[in-house]
Order: sequence, then structure tokens, then C-alpha cells
Amino acid sequence: MEHRNPGCNLDLQWLKKAIVNLAAVNRQAKKLIDSRSLNDEYEAAWLLKAVTCIDLTTLAGDDTHSNISRLCLKAARPLPDDLLNYLGFEYIADCPIHNAAVCVYPSKVKSAVGTLTKLGLKDKINVASVATGFPCGQTPLRTRLEEIKFAVNDGANEIDIVIDRSLVLTGQWQTLYDEIKQMRDACGEAHLKAILAAGELVNLSNVYRASLVAMMAGADFIKTSTGKESINATIPIGIVMSRAIADYYYKTNFKVGLKPAGGIRTSKDAINWLIMVKEILGNEWLTPKLFRFGASGLLGDIEYRLYQIVTGKTALAYEFSMS
Repeated sequence: MEHRNPGCNLDLQWLKKAIVNLAAVNRQAKKLIDSRSLNDEYEAAWLLKAVTCIDLTTLAGDDTHSNISRLCLKAARPLPDDLLNYLGFEYIADCPIHNAAVCVYPSKVKSAVGTLTKLGLKDKINVASVATGFPCGQTPLRTRLEEIKFAVNDGANEIDIVIDRSLVLTGQWQTLYDEIKQMRDACGEAHLKAILAAGELVNLSNVYRASLVAMMAGADFIKTSTGKESINATIPIGIVMSRAIADYYYKTNFKVGLKPAGGIRTSKDAINWLIMVKEILGNEWLTPKLFRFGASGLLGDIEYRLYQIVTGKTALAYEFSMS
């Protein structure tokens, strides 16, 4: 993101006026999902775009240095060489086909940075770290801020923070704004992605308001979910968050990115999200600078589908696993 969102003063009147029509959003979601039928060539192009927008993620309790190194290698070469060559690319110095970032816990940032540095890809693939008491965001604020600083000091250049959802549910917008603003300051030059955990915010009006507050506080991206909630990234949630981004851009002239995460597992899911972004925000947002997928299993399904398109054959699913 060339020009970061500096944020603005908290506008409580804007929040008070915000009401989302659930029925209208659901109709728009159905129209977007049902409106496209792609031939193989165009589908392959969309899927290659999706590959470049993935934050390849591992957030497991048993993550080791070896796991993180393998994750980085996969992010660097996300598709098999022969498949990539057939699609018109090859893994040379300026190859554009790689994942946008790897996303790990703060304690694993150093492993990710070290591996990408050895691969000569530290300037091409970002290192994102979750922080601030992920996934619940309920640790003391001082602890959350220290966690951000720890990850940044170890080399993370993107921080995926989680908001305290209780502040949304109780309407404490000023406190939420102040907390995110402090988190943005703690990030320094690292970009901040604010995870809203939208599925826990009760209604879409709260999702819209929380999106606005995060952007007003200086978030570079707003992110749907931690992936740990019962409801994660859905197209209706994406529509509301995209509309908030568009409204914020119209009012401030600053672009904020969108990152859906959780439940995006198939090629069809990825294309639906890309089409939604194109329809609401435009082609400018179809870039890793302004759009990301938070995913662990999505890449395997994209490989599987691209193999089908290229060969006309059905491969066994295990052939495209991370391992």
C-alpha cells in the first residue's frame, strides 16, 4: 500500500446513522454468486490472481521451525513447476506467481523471516503475525501492545490484530477507536490488519460500524474473522465491509484493504470473493496491496482445479497437499 490510511477523527454521528438492510444485502449476495459463468481460460486467470492474494497461514499449537520453513517454501512456489509452465509462467527472479504473505504466531516470526531471507524473497513475500491476544482479544491492553512490538521487532511487517468484540456489543466506540489507534502506533511501519470477528458482532450494522471505527483509527486492512468463530467469512459480511471501505474512501480519499479469512476453502469461494470486490470496489482493489485471503487449505483446492483445467483429468486430492 503506497499511501497508508492515516485515519481520522472518530465520527460518532456517522456510526449512529448506519443501518444495514439484511434482506437487501442477502439479495445482492445471491445476485453476485449467481451472476457469473466462466470458461476455463478466464477461470484459470482468476485463480492465478487468487494465488497472489493469499496470506498462507499456519496457526497451530504444534507449529515448529520446520513447519514454518515449509510454509515459506510453499508461499514462494505455490504451484508445481509443470503446471505453472503450462499456464505461461516460470519460477524466475521476476515471477509474479507467489503468495502475498505468510501468517504465523508472534513466536514464529523469526523463523519465517529467516527462511524468506535465505530464499532471497524477504522483499517479495510479507511476514504477517497475529497479535493482541489472538483469537479472543481479551488480554490486558498493555499485553496486547507488547505482543505487537515483539512481532515487529522480530521482523513482521504486517500485524493482524483482533479487536475486543465486547466494545462493539456494548457500543463503546471511543474506547475501541482509542485501542486500535494505540495498536497502529505500536505497529510503526508495519501494516495493521484489524480482525473484526464479524460473526460475533450480532448484526451487520455492527459489522459496518466496527469497520468504520477501525478505518478511522488507521487500519490498513479490515479482516472478517480469526477463522476460529462459528461464522467466518461470508459474502454478506464481505459486502457490508466492502461498502464501508467504499464509503470511507469516498469521504477521506484513502484506500483500505479487505481480508476475508475463515471458511474460504474452494476455488469457487475464491472467485466469488474476487468478483464481489470487483463489483463493489473496482479493479484497483484486485491486488495484494488491497485484497488478501487468509487461508491454509484454499491453495490446495486451487492447485487441484487448475490441474483439472489444464489436463482435463481429475487428480487425487492428496497430490496437492501442503506436506
